[in-house]
Amino acid sequence: MKYVGIQTQQRRNNLRSVVLLFFFPCLVIMLTFLFSFIFLFWESMEGERYGLLSNSFNMTKSLIPIILTGVIIWFIVAYFSNIRIINKATSAKPLERRENKRVYNLVENLCMTQGMRMPNIQVIEDYSLNAYASGINKKTYTITLSRGIIENLEDEELEAVIAHELSHIKNRDVRLLIVSIVFVGVFSMIAEMAIKMVRYSSFSGGKNNKSNGIILLIAFAVAILGYLFASLMRFAISRNREYIADAGAAEMTRNPLALAGALRKISNNPAIEAVKRNDIAQLFIEHPLEKKKSLFNGLSSLFATHPPIDKRIEVLEGF
Repeated sequence: MKYVGIQTQQRRNNLRSVVLLFFFPCLVIMLTFLFSFIFLFWESMEGERYGLLSNSFNMTKSLIPIILTGVIIWFIVAYFSNIRIINKATSAKPLERRENKRVYNLVENLCMTQGMRMPNIQVIEDYSLNAYASGINKKTYTITLSRGIIENLEDEELEAVIAHELSHIKNRDVRLLIVSIVFVGVFSMIAEMAIKMVRYSSFSGGKNNKSNGIILLIAFAVAILGYLFASLMRFAISRNREYIADAGAAEMTRNPLALAGALRKISNNPAIEAVKRNDIAQLFIEHPLEKKKSLFNGLSSLFATHPPIDKRIEVLEGF
């Protein structure tokens, strides 16, 4: 695996963040137009469909200011409260220095060698083995370790894991991932609301029940489509970021075999009980949600947020 320079990777991730920020409102506008078109097509009589496109554009123009305002507010709140949201989803809490000087010493030594500001350090009280980095700026950058990874890894292995997470921070992977999590969260919320509205509509009465049900089904279909597109944006963030962070850790520690050994131990028990959301799970050094074997494993691997851990170990052992 050819290592990409830090500045090059930072530029790439900054560009990807800008592309995502530009593409997201475009996706919202496109889906609003699709909803308007389907709704007007369904409601209009066959002979009244000649002006359908122009009417759809007019309806979209009237809806867009309301929709974009709501989405922008959601994005700002979610973006700047991402640490609180992630901590709640992972049950992470601050790790006090007096509680574990060993971890602080390892982090401080690596930061000194890299000229980096010391990130916040958190712990998940779970005896599985996993870790992640999060944050959007120097003040909020955080490395979170599970209790299991702290207690079960040797010093050099734990140092390598910390170096991997510091590489994500240095490469600005974490900011890009936060943006993708927020985007997927917006459409996840819309899809969930649409599902509840469809369910409510199916049990409610009234003369307009059928018409309302059709509108809600259209909204549901558009919301699901938006969620799928937003998820694809997340998958578009290259899985190579894990290989690059592995290479960065090997460069920091000068000991690629230490990270290979750590990954081998992590692969035996990565599941964090508190983590239920796939968008949060992508932050971890190894995906913490249980992977069930099925006939669709080959297809699902195409959309995986992490490369196979065996391949990562193989690359590290070949350094």
